[in-house]
Amino acid sequence: MVRILRGLVHKYFSDDEAVILFLLLLGGVLAIIFFGAMLAPVIASVIIAFILQGLVARLTLLGVPELVSIIGVFVVFLGSLAGFLFGLLPLIWTQLASLATEAPRIFREMRTYLEVLPEQYPNMISMEAINAFYGQVTVEAGHLTQWLVSFSLSSIPDLLALLIYLVLVPILVFFFLKDRRLLLGSLSRMLPRQREMMNRIWLEVNQQCANYVRGKAVEILIVGGVSYVSFKLLGVPYAALLGLVVGLSVVIPYIGAAVVTVPVAMIALFAFGWGSHFIWVMVVYGIIQALDGNVLVPVLFSEVNNLHPVVIIVAVVFFGGIWGLWGVFFAIPLATIVKAVFSAWPVRSAHNPEQAHQAGH
Repeated sequence: MVRILRGLVHKYFSDDEAVILFLLLLGGVLAIIFFGAMLAPVIASVIIAFILQGLVARLTLLGVPELVSIIGVFVVFLGSLAGFLFGLLPLIWTQLASLATEAPRIFREMRTYLEVLPEQYPNMISMEAINAFYGQVTVEAGHLTQWLVSFSLSSIPDLLALLIYLVLVPILVFFFLKDRRLLLGSLSRMLPRQREMMNRIWLEVNQQCANYVRGKAVEILIVGGVSYVSFKLLGVPYAALLGLVVGLSVVIPYIGAAVVTVPVAMIALFAFGWGSHFIWVMVVYGIIQALDGNVLVPVLFSEVNNLHPVVIIVAVVFFGGIWGLWGVFFAIPLATIVKAVFSAWPVRSAHNPEQAHQAGH
């Protein structure tokens, strides 16, 4: 056992840089696990600044002074944040509260649709299964309604924390953009001078994650916006809420689109019933998903090394299990980081090269 462990250490940790990188990664993971809630505004600010830095770089390449580019991009960010907080968020909240109010009627209509299934498919679906499913859905809907009613009273501390974040995050984003080189230089001085592997990992992660995160932000805006306009024109209720859900679903490939199809189909069914209008809604929704997967994704992510679907699903399940919803959102960038680390990690042969050369003679 000792010989095996010694061989593994010799193979994977014989390089001093590999040991330092391992300790840094371990320290970063532990810091997120134990201090993630405390550092949430800082982490969010780093991610937002990482996304906005792409716009700053492009404006700089066009000849705009860097400080002017930073201020301009930051003003656009503040305007977008204000538009979301005072325009889109109240509309979504109103539609969510309205949906919770309409939930009893929707579930009664759903029961009428479900009760027909055992008559049409007696060998596949039983009335007991329908009753169990309906009871479970009703309980979950009751929990949602109760949460909405008690939200204003029980979440006052969360609202105060949110107000603090709304002040801290923009300030941190501005300084991360303005003093990016200074901050990165300070961090680099804490690392060893000979860090070829770290530089290789940083370049790959920076390129891959930058392209992915910025492309995914654009994809969310386009898919969510097109879905909202389409649902609004078709007269689908809760168009803003559905548009937001459809937009966010693109963060989770394969799984997100399949899960979001259920609420879209349910709301369209209860609003229009079985008929041509329902079919048109689902056809338009299918076209949006098809254009997203076959046109928008290849254009936005042409420079990103795609991960295998199995790796993506495993990353979503694993990181979602560790960090919940945030882990699901950042599963692919985290998987990209893991891939870059494994690709660049120095691996030394378990055998001594001189001994192998002498054995050959």
